[in-house]
Amino acid sequence: MIEEAPAMSKSDSKRQVILDSAYRLFRARGFDGTSMTDITTQVGGSKATLYSHFPSKEELFVECMMAALQNYMSDTLRHLDVSRGDPQDALRSFGASVLNFICSPEQVGVRRLMIAEAARSGTGKLFFDKISALRSKVSSFLAACMASGMLRRDDPDLAADHLGALLEAEILEPLLLHVREAAPDEKETAQAARRAVAAFLRAYAPAPQQREPAAGTAEIQVSHTLSAKP
Repeated sequence: MIEEAPAMSKSDSKRQVILDSAYRLFRARGFDGTSMTDITTQVGGSKATLYSHFPSKEELFVECMMAALQNYMSDTLRHLDVSRGDPQDALRSFGASVLNFICSPEQVGVRRLMIAEAARSGTGKLFFDKISALRSKVSSFLAACMASGMLRRDDPDLAADHLGALLEAEILEPLLLHVREAAPDEKETAQAARRAVAAFLRAYAPAPQQREPAAGTAEIQVSHTLSAKP
């Protein structure tokens, strides 16, 4: 018997309607070109209702830009499964999934809009806090890999930043800067993810279990062996 998902409450339903309407307006008109009055007109009701869900236009803007990412990442993060025993496969699957999403034309447009409005009334910090919450899930996976010896011990938050930067560098940056216009297909994102993960694993490879003897140690051992001979 399949359990049905719990019905969305009236308040949650209203909030989602606000997010959907505001997202369309922000994408079409930008931050400055969209007012809370415009959003209220689209949604219906009063400004008081709108502000009861979102205290400011800045917070509503951030929620709109982040909603799709949060919904998508909830599925993408399932690839990070420590029980696989080898982080390479998990990170490759995760990386390809992330790239397929963030390199889509819609998400490239959203990222440009987020960057353009980052300096406005603390919007950049709100974005950063939201993204950091998602990054913590990746950090937890990397911390588990470090604890098990699959990766060398280091700061897992910094490692998550390094992984993210490696994934984005090859394709996303040229898209954001209009150097490239065509979105990549899944084959290209899979290849880019493999290269990024390979570089990451080289940087965070565990230390070898046995090190080469220090300089001079071998000579001492040989000397002792010779002197022990009859």
